[in-house]
Amino acid sequence: MTFTLEPLDLDAHADLLHAWVTHPRSVYWGMQGASVETVHKAYAEIAADPHHHAWLGRLDGEPLFLAETYDPAHSELAAHYAVAAGDVGMHVLVAPPDGTVRHGLTSGVMRAVMEFVFADPHAHRVVVEPDERNDAIARKNAEVGFVVQRRVQLADKVANLSFCTRDAYTLTAPEPPAHLTPETMAVAHRRLIAKAIAEFSHERILTPEPDGDGWVLGEHRFRARRYPLEHWVVDPDSIEGPLDAMAFVAGLAGTLGIPDRLVGTYLEEIAATLAGAAWKHHHERHDAAALVHADFQSIETAMTEGHPGFVANNGRIGFGLADHEAYAPEAGQPVRLVWLAVLRSESAFTAGAGVTEDELYADELGSETLDRFAARLRALGLDPADYRYLPAHPWQWEHKHAVTFAPDVARRAIVPLGAGPDRYRTQQSIRTFFNTDRPDRHYVKTALAIQNMGFLRGLSPGYMRATPPINDWVAGVVEADETLRECGFSVLRELASVGYTGDAYHRSGFPSVHQRMLAALWRESPVPRVAAGERLATMASLLHRDRAGRSLVAELVAASGLPAESWVRTYLRAYVRPVVHCILRHDLAFMPHGENLILVLDGHVPTRVFMKDIGEEVAVMSVDRPLPPEIERIRIDVSDDVKALALHTDVFDGFLRHLAGILDGDGVLPWDRFWALVADCVEEHAADHPDLRGRLALARPEFDHSCLNRLQLRNTLQMVDLTDQAGSLIYAGSLANPIAAR
Repeated sequence: MTFTLEPLDLDAHADLLHAWVTHPRSVYWGMQGASVETVHKAYAEIAADPHHHAWLGRLDGEPLFLAETYDPAHSELAAHYAVAAGDVGMHVLVAPPDGTVRHGLTSGVMRAVMEFVFADPHAHRVVVEPDERNDAIARKNAEVGFVVQRRVQLADKVANLSFCTRDAYTLTAPEPPAHLTPETMAVAHRRLIAKAIAEFSHERILTPEPDGDGWVLGEHRFRARRYPLEHWVVDPDSIEGPLDAMAFVAGLAGTLGIPDRLVGTYLEEIAATLAGAAWKHHHERHDAAALVHADFQSIETAMTEGHPGFVANNGRIGFGLADHEAYAPEAGQPVRLVWLAVLRSESAFTAGAGVTEDELYADELGSETLDRFAARLRALGLDPADYRYLPAHPWQWEHKHAVTFAPDVARRAIVPLGAGPDRYRTQQSIRTFFNTDRPDRHYVKTALAIQNMGFLRGLSPGYMRATPPINDWVAGVVEADETLRECGFSVLRELASVGYTGDAYHRSGFPSVHQRMLAALWRESPVPRVAAGERLATMASLLHRDRAGRSLVAELVAASGLPAESWVRTYLRAYVRPVVHCILRHDLAFMPHGENLILVLDGHVPTRVFMKDIGEEVAVMSVDRPLPPEIERIRIDVSDDVKALALHTDVFDGFLRHLAGILDGDGVLPWDRFWALVADCVEEHAADHPDLRGRLALARPEFDHSCLNRLQLRNTLQMVDLTDQAGSLIYAGSLANPIAAR
């Protein structure tokens, strides 16, 4: 959340200014009912006055507030107090709300203006004279150190003459964030300790011991349900013992196998996960019942858990509190992407089938914005024909591009063009954006140099050159397959990528994370492919519980009116059957966890799915299957046992065990019956495709226990080698297959 102030351009912002100062909420500004001409005249007089200045304030590049500074010695205040050298008068007006709740916004504006005033070393004291009836501004003034001296009668109001010295402002501090209270943090600690016990025990790192009607682990005693697949559901409210998740992890660092040099980094991810959990608990907007009827992006914003298996799943190292408020998916704030022009000669653009570069920009930006970008380049003496456009995360531009790539910006190889016209919303993956102004337009995935859940979330221009061809090939396989069409299974293509490679980091030849900081891709939106009456939801929502502990999946089953078995059977046909078919028919493995699939719900029942995140996650598990040369990187040579893990680990252990535990725990469907339905789904596929039966032993008694947290604990900076993901896996024995022949 970045505030900036600039001189007010009256001609450019006349209409906006008029709308602000005449709005009913701006009653104390004294311009109610004024015409555009009247407002223009008033601010023209300010512009002509050497002792009075008007400033336009922006938040992340968007106009948000009006500020005025003036010399009290040349105002009517001079008749009411002894003006001292270094006194600066100030007025502030925040734009009327647009319906979006922005916690702490006005406080942030007040501090931004005070910092702006005191940036002048000659300013020693700020003077304000708010209407005595304006209680709201009185509270904001007090926050930053203003003290009311006395009431004074001015020409148009009775005012509270108030002063704030530089020292008084320095001594003030922002109020503690609303979500960081002992009560909310206690909830976060309980839930994270419960998850740590459950998932570390699942991966056989910890071994709780039975203790009467509960379990004990070190200093902690708790109640839990223990299911097959060594799946633990620990009751957070039952935990007795120290309620400090960071101390819990730190005390087990040796047992967990965290390298000494990375203990602090992992603890920082735990702290950030706690902070995120507290924020989500405090700011819950929709309970589970409301989410049944919510729209696609409201559901996306409401997700609280992150990855169901990883304990430190909300790290976001690099984000500050203001960044979280602005860019975290749970904050749900509108974001306008920063657009950069990059030299064509030092960048690459790759388009998929049916896409051209010019058409993509025209469809995504529109002619008016493209004209604005071209005009900006010409104003700098540059030829627009020499450049292409690259969308960037606002945080990445401010914290990385403008600093880490400063020489490239200075030589105009990278040119900032400002914010684009459309508002986006951050998705769960933190660096992908959904267009809320034009939902038919594509997702945009950006590079974001924060550390989150085992990786720095960058994008490699070189690696992404193959992304559109990979997506084209996968989409062709899926679209040509009759079984997949019958299931309604489809993929969202990543249909274009762009990346800049003209920097010293690329020219040096030495691999580094800096080579993954300036790139983006576009992915198809599912919205144009949804019929009337259908709704979209991330599959992760099936594991969601609200603040009161109610599960969304139980509410969906109830709202559907179907028996639970029928609901689950329909869902499994939409999700598990296509995954099984892709593995057996095409040697094709996806990463089918909750965040990577979008459900299409009809009557509150998932009837089909969209698979996404194809380019980085898909694999062809065959040395013989023909592939176009440009996508050869997705081929892996693995054993049949490892091939089967694309179902056993990624689907059964990675997602369905959590869903089965929720359905059983909420009394919706018993655990054993759930897995019987999964077994039926796999067997029905085999019966329908006898030529594929037995190709892999999907119903074998056991499968290798591949562990996710062990990867992160081993190296939280980079869990796996993306060029050899199968070779990076860590196993802990085997798990009993829940669909094994009985």
